[in-house]
Amino acid sequence: MEKSRDAARGVKLNFMTAKGEFAFEGEYVDGGPYGDGHINDTYALTYRDGDKTRRYILQRMNTHVFPDIPTLMHNIGVVTRYLSQKIEESGGDPERETLTLVPTRSGKNYLDTDGECWRAFLFIEDTEVYQLAESAEVFGDTGRAFGLFIARLDGFDASVLGEVIPNFHNTADRYAKFEAAVKANKSGRADMVKDEIEFVRARKKYCSRVVDGIADGSIPLRVTHNDTKLNNILFDSATKKAICVIDLDTIMPGSLLYDFGDAVRFGCSTALEDEPDLDKVHFDISLYEAFAKGFLAGIGDKITEKETKMLSFGSVLMTYECGMRFLTDFIDGDVYFKTKYDTHNLVRCHTQFKLVSEMEGRLAEMDAIAARYRKA
Repeated sequence: MEKSRDAARGVKLNFMTAKGEFAFEGEYVDGGPYGDGHINDTYALTYRDGDKTRRYILQRMNTHVFPDIPTLMHNIGVVTRYLSQKIEESGGDPERETLTLVPTRSGKNYLDTDGECWRAFLFIEDTEVYQLAESAEVFGDTGRAFGLFIARLDGFDASVLGEVIPNFHNTADRYAKFEAAVKANKSGRADMVKDEIEFVRARKKYCSRVVDGIADGSIPLRVTHNDTKLNNILFDSATKKAICVIDLDTIMPGSLLYDFGDAVRFGCSTALEDEPDLDKVHFDISLYEAFAKGFLAGIGDKITEKETKMLSFGSVLMTYECGMRFLTDFIDGDVYFKTKYDTHNLVRCHTQFKLVSEMEGRLAEMDAIAARYRKA
């Protein structure tokens, strides 16, 4: 790959220098930091080509969080090309309904200058992002967008994708790491959390159910987003409808139960993830119904009967896994998740386990909701 003169001299690129390496159309007008993301450095750039102006997104990727940039960008490249083709075939607008990478001037899909990695996308105009669901309708439309994302990728061979974060949702592997942490007890905290440890162990049977299903073929291997939060959806500013799934860094092969379950885990709680007052933490089944209805409308007939029946379990599994991860980190001495006080991870663990317990008590209702809205 061609390197800029600054990179060749060992100078860290800023966005003004990096932009010259990409095939942006027209003359540069202005640009600067954009958004409030916490992982990558993001800039919006404006170019003028005759009477037309066009904006682009330029990002310096965080190679500490994502050390395997070639795999990450391979995944994004092949998935967005496939999505673009499917959207065009259905009469949609690929430049609005999926991310579009802008190549470097040498034809690559990202720039690597001595380990400093940059990429660029077309800017999707007249859109907005919600940090919190303003209504059940907004959350339901989020579900529709994620369901449609999976439906459009139904024919894609997920095995060609690499694991950006190996074993990210391999709950059996997460459980093994949990038991190793309890045994090592690096922080000396294990005696403080005997009840929480027993909570995890009592549900060990959950851990292999999805990974075993993928292995034996009874659960389809699919493209999974792995960060199905509300703020990873662009909504059209005029119609207020969800139009594009963004933040594709964690695209990997897996099960749709992961994406559905993690969205429910985060979106159907009545409190923040680190709410210390558990009386405020509840599983809101009305929000679950809104999301499930939207998700099943979006995915249509591309979901199998077994997957439909396991949507409720996927919600429990992802919540259990997250709580187990918080507990593991607490026992390890808070080495993974950022914390603001000594028991922060334990508080997070408690909220997740409270949600697990409430979901377990409402599985029949959750199953009935999925059966009601699944398309025949």
